Amino acid sequence: MRIDMYRGRSKAEIKTILDIAYKVATEELHLLPRDRYQIVTQHDPEEMIVWDVGLGFDRTEKTLIFSLTSSPREEADKERFYARLVKELEAGAGVPPTDVLINITSNTKADWSFGNGEAQFMNGKL
Repeated sequence: MRIDMYRGRSKAEIKTILDIAYKVATEELHLLPRDRYQIVTQHDPEEMIVWDVGLGFDRTEKTLIFSLTSSPREEADKERFYARLVKELEAGAGVPPTDVLINITSNTKADWSFGNGEAQFMNGKL
């Protein structure tokens, strides 16, 4: 899970965002135990242009872009993840729902190695 955001959040705010995202992903996307890989990249305002595809959203400095790489997920699981993530980010981190963009890119189990140069999904270790 990669999260792009504008520079300026405190360490505590970033931790809250990461914890919320992990909790929601674990429960709605049915993650394996300890399946937590999150990378935050902070940007100066001129480094992010985040329009709304004509939906009429006014973005703020609280904008977050979530990019997830995942094995294929059920559409219903994705929809629950999207809805719950924005709800919990608003309640727990003060992020307006219109400031949360989410993209999930699917791949297969053969596309993963978690270390030691092994394909753990393929060799039966996962």
